[in-house]
Amino acid sequence: MLTSESYGNPYALSHLDALEAEAVHIFREVAGEFERPVILFSGGKDSIVMLHLALKAFWPAQVPFALLHVDTGHNFPEVLEYRDRTVAEHGLRLHVARVQDFIDDGRLRERPDGLRNPLQTVPLLDGIEKGRFDAVFGGGRRDEEKARAKERVFSLRDEFGAWDPRRQRPELWSLYNGRHSPGEHVRVFPLSNWTELDVWQYIERENIELPAIYYAHEREVFQRSGMWLTAGEWGGPKAGETVERRLVRYRTVGDMSCTGAVDSDATTVADVVTEVAASRLTERGATRADDKVSEAAMEDRKREGYF
Repeated sequence: MLTSESYGNPYALSHLDALEAEAVHIFREVAGEFERPVILFSGGKDSIVMLHLALKAFWPAQVPFALLHVDTGHNFPEVLEYRDRTVAEHGLRLHVARVQDFIDDGRLRERPDGLRNPLQTVPLLDGIEKGRFDAVFGGGRRDEEKARAKERVFSLRDEFGAWDPRRQRPELWSLYNGRHSPGEHVRVFPLSNWTELDVWQYIERENIELPAIYYAHEREVFQRSGMWLTAGEWGGPKAGETVERRLVRYRTVGDMSCTGAVDSDATTVADVVTEVAASRLTERGATRADDKVSEAAMEDRKREGYF
């Protein structure tokens, strides 16, 4: 990272280079410490950047990890198409845990509000157990939400997948402790120190392809709780909610029941970088209904085993 002492030094790392180097180090550290790591991959921008970094970390060899996606059944078609195309392009192994399967067999019940993102925890933990994964990469960043700001890069989870803030381990000098007991696993966050602006500047620099919904496009949406939501079979719109066609884009991608679009005319990566630089709200704070269920919604879910 550039400091006042490093100006004029041709060997000094830029801010993005320093973040990239840290993430690559984390991927390689996990490969050396764990037996069966897996990358959570949804087709969202953070997981796409995370996969890009993993490809860099092990090139020219294959990425030595499988991918895991928790499919709510309410995903954006553009994102699923991108996910499957990326898996095929790089010859990756993809495990899919489907929320609908758990609803069908009675292990989960639909929520009255139609949200399915909060239902992801049980399929996620089931997928981790079935795959015997001992390290799970996630795209969470500290700037997204206050509960995520409290989490370390290596986050120990107990035999029930739960997070206990009191069991956090020190990570001085980027030394990561992956020790865990049988049945436990570690969540790993290579983008923990990145911001939303860092992610977009890196996407611009590396020319990383994203699903088209991250850029401004005309879409049929309706307003609920101050957010523009996409109409769909998940339960919207309700009576009195009017569908409009607007020029919007998505800052973050969960599923259609909880992810709001924002009015935008940003059609290129450079446009988005400018827009994000001027924003005073994180993408989750502005557009995620699942984080508004309560003041501690994210932390409560993390204690239950969420990402």
